[in-house]
This record gives sequence, structure tokens and C-alpha cells, in this order.
Amino acid sequence: MKYSSEITGWGSEAKAFLKELNYIILFNDNAPSELAEISILHTVAELKSDIAVGDTVIIGDKVFEVTAVGDEAQHTFKELGHATINFAGRDVPDLPGHIMLKGDEALTEDDIQTGVKIEIY
Repeated sequence: MKYSSEITGWGSEAKAFLKELNYIILFNDNAPSELAEISILHTVAELKSDIAVGDTVIIGDKVFEVTAVGDEAQHTFKELGHATINFAGRDVPDLPGHIMLKGDEALTEDDIQTGVKIEIY
């Protein structure tokens, strides 16, 4: 396992990104309030090795495959627990801070609950 964390909360605008743009913004739960408003917050945890194409990301009971990792995503995820998790499944990241995922089942607003685990293998 490369990473394991737990959702601790979310900002008032955080779930709208999933519904409207098919992505979520992750941040450690010590994020500044202006960033917390748009973020899914999670416990601070160590990323034990770099996230790579082909890795498995599990959010609750939904399983996804990493299809691309933006140039900035490794650094910001290690340092701040911050990345945009984009579910479009493309093999090129939309932006440098995006981690692109694909999966058989879409992540829904109902999947984002306090205590839900975020794991990377």
C-alpha cells in the first residue's frame, strides 16, 4: 500500500465539482479555510512512493485505475495531501495538479462520507 487516509469532512462547495465537472479536490484536513471550502478533507498521511499510471485508487468501495499523473500532483499530494482527482480517465492530465482515474462505477456524492477510506496501491 502506497497511501491510506480517511475523509474527515468537506467544504460547502466541494461536492459540486464532482457533480458538475467529474472531479474532486483533495486536501489534508489542516487546509486553510478558503481552500477547505472547495475540498474533500482527509487525515494527514504519508505517501510512501510516487503515484504511477496503473496504480489502483480505492475510495470507499469504488475502485479506480490511475491513467495519468500531472507534473505538480506528486509534489502537492506528498506535501499537502492536495490533488485534483479527475475521473475522466484520459491518459494525459487536464492540468499539472490532476491525477486522472478511470473505473467501472462512478464516484457519487453519496460516496463522500466522513470515515470513508482513500487508499492507493
